[in-house]
Amino acid sequence: MKFIGAHVSAAGGVSNAPLNAKNIGAKAFALFTKNQRRWYAKPIPPEEVERFHLNLEESGIPIEYILPHDSYLINLGHPDKEKRQKSLDAFIDEVRRCELLGLKYLNFHPGSHLKMVSEEECLNIVADSINRTLDVTDGVTLVIENTAGQGSNVGYRFEHLAFIIDKVEDKSRIGVCLDTCHLFAAGYDIRTREAYEKTMAEFEEIVGFKYLKGVHLNDAKSELGSRVDRHHSIGKGNLGIEPFRFLMNDERFNNIPMVLETIEPLLWPEEIKLLYSLIKE
Repeated sequence: MKFIGAHVSAAGGVSNAPLNAKNIGAKAFALFTKNQRRWYAKPIPPEEVERFHLNLEESGIPIEYILPHDSYLINLGHPDKEKRQKSLDAFIDEVRRCELLGLKYLNFHPGSHLKMVSEEECLNIVADSINRTLDVTDGVTLVIENTAGQGSNVGYRFEHLAFIIDKVEDKSRIGVCLDTCHLFAAGYDIRTREAYEKTMAEFEEIVGFKYLKGVHLNDAKSELGSRVDRHHSIGKGNLGIEPFRFLMNDERFNNIPMVLETIEPLLWPEEIKLLYSLIKE
């Protein structure tokens, strides 16, 4: 079964996110548990945690289909030790916010080398940051998102994801989220059945579907292999409808949160219906 939703607003408090998801017909959702443009945030009050769970119950969305995202400011692969520590402290705080809310996952971009160290060294730094986070937190699985490879970002090759996972000590708390726009921009074609099967076979061989914990459903304004991260509405970009038809009918993507990050929130209810309509009976 597929669980489709969107990255909804948590403006006014995280307790609003489940209701925002319900209002668009979502069966899954993503959110920021704090302002993603700031390093620090006040702790979530106990009454807000209670409201979150009450609203989540009202939404009918099980907690395992929520895929929170960390702040875009965080760079777990920062080559500078002091700046990396700032990111690590902020990341640990985000994990603890997820713990407080009872959330199962935290989705994050692996990091950037900033042209100061090699990709391999950056990947080693990311893995070390993950291990240090896992050592001081409990219960939350850290979900690495594949990137488009824009700028100095790592994580745009399946080999990068596998490298990080290999160096994570507690593999029960590490996973992967595949972003369709990022896949395409990084050079993985999924537009035809043959290309889709080739890409997914490569993912299985190098990373493994056992690590797949979520999907970001985005069409792409960017070109294949451009390493430019530009999302588009479903069916309106260079991917078109067919890749989403393949995904919707691929049992390997059952029972995980599938989250829209497309560019027009007003279209999310229509996009959710469209995606469900692609599922063959």
